[in-house]
Amino acid sequence: MQKKVIFRGVALPVALLLPQLLITGIFFFWPAGQAVWSSFLREDAFGLSREFVGLENFVDVLTDPNYLTVVWNTAVFSASVAVLAMAVALFLAVQADKAIRAATAFKTLLIWPYAVAPAVAAVLWLFLFHPQIGIFGRMLNNAGIMWDYKINGGQAMTLVIIAAAWKQVSYNFIFFLAGLQSIPKNVLEAAAIDGARPLRRFWTIIFPLISPTTFFLLVVNLVYAFFDTFGTIHALTQGGPGLSTTTLIYKVYVDGVQNLNFGSSAAQSVILMVLVMAMTAIQFRFIERKVHY
Repeated sequence: MQKKVIFRGVALPVALLLPQLLITGIFFFWPAGQAVWSSFLREDAFGLSREFVGLENFVDVLTDPNYLTVVWNTAVFSASVAVLAMAVALFLAVQADKAIRAATAFKTLLIWPYAVAPAVAAVLWLFLFHPQIGIFGRMLNNAGIMWDYKINGGQAMTLVIIAAAWKQVSYNFIFFLAGLQSIPKNVLEAAAIDGARPLRRFWTIIFPLISPTTFFLLVVNLVYAFFDTFGTIHALTQGGPGLSTTTLIYKVYVDGVQNLNFGSSAAQSVILMVLVMAMTAIQFRFIERKVHY
């Protein structure tokens, strides 16, 4: 028989919730409120004077052709990173879930890259694909393929997508492997006895059963691509060449930290926050319908 915990009064529940509420308030609601307030102001570069300008910062941002280019870059980058990282992780998880030799060692090695910081991961890929000092960069140029991501926007975007996705594969692998191991083996054995081939078993049995995990990772990976890839982009391309690898989060940094345009940077951060919240709500509203719990 399960016992219910009944609190006598409200002091203890409030005391237990207070640390988490304080952390959320200090590190989320307070900075978010400051960003919203700053988005309605126009400040000088030294923060000595402020002027309330209403929605002018938002109008300037949304009518800027460069900002629309950055929005498109972010959409392509985020979708590519999420799809690539999840597809590779799912393939590796399916292979690691099989009865093979040294399976535990393979699983451990696949998890390790998640401990690498984004900037460090970017430096690793820089030493691989740098046109002069990179191993693969020089191989491509020696083979007659003109490779220089510093001047070719398409190559630069491809490189940051691969680097960011590689960093996230390990995280996805852990969850996919846990989801695969939770599937009853007798279900798969029964399907095999009925004549279902491996590919058919995957699409008709395995993938539907891990759809909650897939949906969760889809949301997490898109949020990761929007926010946590700043270090990768900064270390590899710094948003260049031109604006080819500048994403929304990186443009917030460029306008706010480098150009000292605090009002525009704050307005962009508010727009980014609204976009991510809307995207997450849409996913829960429409995509979750196809999830089988």
